[in-house]
Amino acid sequence: MNQSVSVQPIAEDVYAAPQLSPEAMASAAEAGFKAVINNRPDLEGGPDQPSSADIEAAAKAAGLQYAYLPVQGGYQSPEEIAQCAALLKALPRPLLMFCRSGARSTRLYQQATALDE
Repeated sequence: MNQSVSVQPIAEDVYAAPQLSPEAMASAAEAGFKAVINNRPDLEGGPDQPSSADIEAAAKAAGLQYAYLPVQGGYQSPEEIAQCAALLKALPRPLLMFCRSGARSTRLYQQATALDE
């Protein structure tokens, strides 16, 4: 990944990142990622935030699988956690999850994996 993208490992083959741009999708693919999950609701950061549709198009163009699972920062519902668990089972690894800061994706991952324990 280029220096402008800081990824934090949250599991052996799952990483979290702050907001990614459509342009970052090619870098993610070059870094070896196979899939991306966007956990940030569209327009949460205002009109300058890249839309899920734009990021998805760039991800697919880069050969990445893409999933959009927008969740709120302070609360993830049991349904959202279950959806995340299903995505974690279905998507290829290594996997990159992102939100505004990376913290929400990390919490969501932890809650989703706890369902299986």
